[in-house]
Amino acid sequence: MMICVQKGNNLATEAPSNDRRIQRTRHALRDALIALLNERSWDDINIQILCERADIGRSTFYIHFENKEALLVSGFKDLQDFVRVQAGMHPRRSSDALPFLRGLIEHVYEQRSLFRVIIGRGSGHVVQKRFREMVGQLFDEDLSLAVTGWERDAVTRYVAGAFIELLAWWVDVGTDRSADDIENLFYQLTLPGIQALR
Repeated sequence: MMICVQKGNNLATEAPSNDRRIQRTRHALRDALIALLNERSWDDINIQILCERADIGRSTFYIHFENKEALLVSGFKDLQDFVRVQAGMHPRRSSDALPFLRGLIEHVYEQRSLFRVIIGRGSGHVVQKRFREMVGQLFDEDLSLAVTGWERDAVTRYVAGAFIELLAWWVDVGTDRSADDIENLFYQLTLPGIQALR
């Protein structure tokens, strides 16, 4: 069943996410965006170029997404959900204060060429900002802190920022350090500070 929702002067259509045609179209658009981000800057990508790469019409694009940023956010949301599912599939160790961490580290390493693009200057402010927001949300959901308000927000951003920089260093220098090494180092550097605020 499809539900039509009026948004301003545009008619957007929502449908169950399990519809295979919808999933194929969304995957084609995400794949197109990923491929284009490897080739050009965020600012050089427009809806027409995305549609041509995905082999869909512009009207089809607007059925699914309001703009290219909504497509980007949708991809990061899927990554966030994927990492959450991965975290639930592995037995937790007592040191796993942040269960999503390992899945995200492994995913970044597997997709390191794309990650270099996402955090690079060519990706543009919007891509970097949305990625940081996604990582920040993951940390915010899992950090159990006694502090609230501005202090909680500051701690979340601080920890997420440190994590992103560690990942960036890891994929940038092409180090042979394992995902275990990176996860353990992050916990070693970060857990004492987090525990002090609990």
